[in-house]
Amino acid sequence: MGVVVFDPAAFVARYSEFKDVTNPVLGMYFDEATMYLNNTDASRVQDVAQRSVLLNMLTAHIAALNGSGANGNGAPGAVGRVNSATEGSVTASFEYAMPANGTQAWFQQTQYGASFWAASARYRTMQYVGRC
Repeated sequence: MGVVVFDPAAFVARYSEFKDVTNPVLGMYFDEATMYLNNTDASRVQDVAQRSVLLNMLTAHIAALNGSGANGNGAPGAVGRVNSATEGSVTASFEYAMPANGTQAWFQQTQYGASFWAASARYRTMQYVGRC
């Protein structure tokens, strides 16, 4: 088993929009991500490679929420489908169904969090532990 060790170079290779964020700051975002997804042997996500992908999604989500986007400009991509668009003076609106609960709403604020929410759905089910 094991734990995921944050690799800033691999993170930036996947999420190049955060290339201008310093490694120590990215490391702090990763540490924060482990508060939302257990990074120990007791994690619901037992596959360390999958846990690494999920933790990187969370790290990107936290970075985007903290305004750490491309060139330090926190401008994450829109979440949802294009509802309407115009070309002159460029306008666009996006539609996304309202989340069922507050936890989901927090994740749905960025495309990274929405990706995490969808990818982690199977880990948010009840887990039965029988007694002997």
